[in-house]
Amino acid sequence: MSPDDDSRARPRASHTAAPQPPAPEPTSAAPGPGVPEAGSTAAARAPEEPLAEPPAVAPCPHATRPGEPRAETPWGARLFALFGVATLADLGSLAVGFDAGHTVAKTLLMPLLAAYAGVRGAPRLLLAALLFGWGGDILLLSDADPAFLAGMASFAAGHVCYIALFLRHGAPHARGRLLAPAYAVALAATVALLWPDLPAGLRVPVACYSTLLTAMAYGAATRLGPRAAAGGALFMLSDTLIATGVANWPQPPRPDLWIMLTYAAAQFLLVQGALDERPAPAATYREVRSTTP
Repeated sequence: MSPDDDSRARPRASHTAAPQPPAPEPTSAAPGPGVPEAGSTAAARAPEEPLAEPPAVAPCPHATRPGEPRAETPWGARLFALFGVATLADLGSLAVGFDAGHTVAKTLLMPLLAAYAGVRGAPRLLLAALLFGWGGDILLLSDADPAFLAGMASFAAGHVCYIALFLRHGAPHARGRLLAPAYAVALAATVALLWPDLPAGLRVPVACYSTLLTAMAYGAATRLGPRAAAGGALFMLSDTLIATGVANWPQPPRPDLWIMLTYAAAQFLLVQGALDERPAPAATYREVRSTTP
């Protein structure tokens, strides 16, 4: 059989397609609750999701609000330790009569205390009071009368800074009226007793300085806490010891040792009291809005 015969023997494919079963019509599931139907305006865009809350940020352990004293930091602890070492070195030098050690240690006391107060967020007036005290320390290393007057003026400027700082704490405490007569009597008695024995050129300066010193101590006692009150009282005691030496009154053994001990303690307690009793900072605009209904 030829190829043509074979091809003829096969059945020809029909040009008419066999009927196919009808295709199922597409069906759509019923929209669930909250899902917009197809063709609607809401279906043209995805539903908006609520914004996620920002991640919580852990606060810095040493961060504080403006106006608040900063927490103790490693640098603050180191500076406090250095101030303590310098104080002990000064007292030890005075105890054994090592003048060079006293000169070096005394000039380091107030800068170290000011640095300690600075890292604790001390106000400028407090730092200024300490720096004026540093100037007085250096000037009083000399025994000359001009140096004594200049040193007294430097300490007086420091007392003015302290008084201005204390006035920021509002009205005196309730006990202020009870303490006022005691401080006034102490001032009057000290000046009256020292006056005859003081050199003529130092009487008025000492009286004026004593008034500022007493006002500072009174402000510390009536506007701050007990530590500042103790600091003011020790400052008065320290300077009274100096004044009795100028008046040639009998002195205790090692008077310079007691003068520096009470002075260093006074300045430190005033710093601590001022930092502990700083006025609360005013509320910020955001804080006011957050509390407004």
